[in-house]
Amino acid sequence: MVFFFSMTNENLLILGSSERNADLYYATRFAAPDPFVFLRLKGRDHILVSDLEIDRARKESSVRSVLSLSALSRAFKKKTGRSASLAELVAVLVRKHRVKELTVPPDFPLSYALAFKKTGIHLRCRKGLFFPERLIKSRREIAAITQAIRATERSMAKAVRILKKSSVRRGKLYFQGTLLTSDFLRKAIHRVLLDHGCTGEHTIVACGHHSIDPHDRGSGPLFANKPVLFDIFPRNDATFYYGDFSRTVVKGKASPRLKAMYEAVKEGQEIAFGMIADNVPARTIHEAVHGHFEKLGFGTGKKAGRMQGFFHSTGHGLGLEIHEPPRLGPGEDILKAGQVVTVEPGLYYKGTGGVRLEDVVLVTKNGCINLTRFPKVLEL
Repeated sequence: MVFFFSMTNENLLILGSSERNADLYYATRFAAPDPFVFLRLKGRDHILVSDLEIDRARKESSVRSVLSLSALSRAFKKKTGRSASLAELVAVLVRKHRVKELTVPPDFPLSYALAFKKTGIHLRCRKGLFFPERLIKSRREIAAITQAIRATERSMAKAVRILKKSSVRRGKLYFQGTLLTSDFLRKAIHRVLLDHGCTGEHTIVACGHHSIDPHDRGSGPLFANKPVLFDIFPRNDATFYYGDFSRTVVKGKASPRLKAMYEAVKEGQEIAFGMIADNVPARTIHEAVHGHFEKLGFGTGKKAGRMQGFFHSTGHGLGLEIHEPPRLGPGEDILKAGQVVTVEPGLYYKGTGGVRLEDVVLVTKNGCINLTRFPKVLEL
């Protein structure tokens, strides 16, 4: 009924909420919390929306053909004497354009796929990215990502100011007389993001042993002389584009082992910066960073019952989703000019802690441009 293939110039169908579906927002530039329908029929785009959203859609959407589901429903009932399902309404419009087959994304709802089968409209499912052109960012998209990065940097600056002003009591950090925790700093970060039109979710403020798990959000008190790993990746509320950013800092003195890890990660990032360019296989960059760590004695593998060392990719694409292709890892991705990618090597060892540094770069024909400006300083 639904099978995978890959080709261009298909007649397209997306059904969902554009606030959660990046492809739908990309196609329409219309932000809506409730599901609506996008169709591309013989090269022309259409959206089908409820009366609740139709006036706003006509004003805000980049799609010129904005159709009322209510009007289509009334016409169907007048002709048949019964109410129509959403699939039937879409099928009427599709047949009107003499189209018998639609291409849908891999996450197309099964219930609707079954409903379309009953209408006689055939669905095909595209492999990979629904809109491959999303990989190459326009000037406007680069500006939107940069705007989100600037908000992220301001939020990190706030966190650094709090850490610098904190005092130490029995190894724990206190700010204005109150025990300083991961949650306190996370809330401070989120407030700054909100002030700059961004929303942060799942922000990482991981101290000490929490920092050895790359996706541990962190909890509890913050300690002096221990790594505090930040990973902040907000979405801009107006443009829907993401920023992404990581830094590792220590309030006090870092151990010699942690200092060595930090310098290795910083050097690994510089290696990646020097290799990124148009038509470069992402795998070669990841392997070079991994090899650099191994050469310095920072091995990767399962130790003490858990993975330690460098066990995630060097980076990933960034845009309307926090994780987009290409992936700077062991896969087959080839970098292209105009892509925006993160560069975020890291080292994680039980007993020492974790270190990760992350900047966002624009791939160019002969290199890359770092869109991130925030300094890299380990000890505060």
